[in-house]
Amino acid sequence: MNPSPGAVSFPALENIRLAAERLKNVVPRTPFTLNANLSERYGTSVYLKREDQQIVRSYKVRGAYNKMVGLSKEELQKGVVCASAGNHAQGVAFACRKMEVKGTIFMPTTTPTQKVQQVGMFGKNWVDIRLTGDTFDDSYKASLEFCEQTRSIFVHPFDDMSVIEGQGTVGLEILEDAGFNIDYLILPVGGGGLAAGVSTVFRQLSPATRIIGVEPEGAPALLESLKAGKVVELSEIDKFVDGAAVKRVGNQTFAICRENLDDVILVPEGKVCTAILQLYNEEAIVAEPAGALSVAALDLLKDKIAGKNVVVVISGGNNDITRTEEIRERSMLYEGLKHYFIIRFPQRAGALREFLNVLGPDDDIARFEYIKKTNREQGPAMVGIELKRREDYQPLISRMKNADIVFEYVNDQPDLFRFLV
Repeated sequence: MNPSPGAVSFPALENIRLAAERLKNVVPRTPFTLNANLSERYGTSVYLKREDQQIVRSYKVRGAYNKMVGLSKEELQKGVVCASAGNHAQGVAFACRKMEVKGTIFMPTTTPTQKVQQVGMFGKNWVDIRLTGDTFDDSYKASLEFCEQTRSIFVHPFDDMSVIEGQGTVGLEILEDAGFNIDYLILPVGGGGLAAGVSTVFRQLSPATRIIGVEPEGAPALLESLKAGKVVELSEIDKFVDGAAVKRVGNQTFAICRENLDDVILVPEGKVCTAILQLYNEEAIVAEPAGALSVAALDLLKDKIAGKNVVVVISGGNNDITRTEEIRERSMLYEGLKHYFIIRFPQRAGALREFLNVLGPDDDIARFEYIKKTNREQGPAMVGIELKRREDYQPLISRMKNADIVFEYVNDQPDLFRFLV
């Protein structure tokens, strides 16, 4: 299903405009608004393209519907198949129900429950959901095997020209709604479909705009491919930013992004979590991790974007509320506000009180668990401490040392941290 690099072509602007015509009575035009808080924070004008308010709460419906509406009646009768971490699946499910086409949708077993339920809600009895493998790539391989067996039509989540052209309609809407020169466009990158489509529009209609692609630090598939000069497959990825965590970008999307993007930057997953919380607390925007990628990148670009017109695409809002604690935890760890220690308490009375006395007035114990279950109230304990300010960490360490508290810091030991926390 992946074309060879030699077969790569570029989307035509007229085809993206045709896609916009196909979609205009099916897919809503999403808001394009100036955000006062982000603009003030970064000393610039930050505009948000709100694809989190799309009918399936992400832009993916654009490419899925555009691909399917371009298939022949005979092809549609065979049924369609897709693999997705969630958002593309919802777009295909929506299109299946709208067009009354049977679809089989493969999703990783790690997909948030909320996304799986949404796929069923949009597709109803027109789709069959199959949870397979731990990553998108696992589901993708299973879906291709199913396609070969059933001769169904595969709707690729990103490496398909019709899908790329559908995603490109986001770019047309931005330029039509802006009415001013856009200095920077910041796009999230997973497989590369959105970045390929939107950047094609901007390169032709707004060539002076600098286009920045943003990947999660734990899944830098495009950046590593750019470094290698060819598409490479990552051996391992952090799956947290599930909408953008792929081991391999598409051949077509790679070729297009290589030509169109001015830069690709990586954002740590913890910083993404901070952006999710800020968007919710300050703007009442529910962004999924991939949806917050571009907003999280603003902090890394603040010196370049000062005084500029900046457009940020919030690509999706399919966040599962059960992930809130994990998001908060990752944010606090990244911001230096949560620290884990193994404390070796001496086996005598008053040892715990001595430890509590070294805590600052604003320090909170978020976790306390004796490691030896058969020897409670003595021996080593896992202790998680939350701080109000990052700079409170070193004074805490100094007080612990001065009090002769024997401890081991866990945060900077990945293997131990994953095992205990």
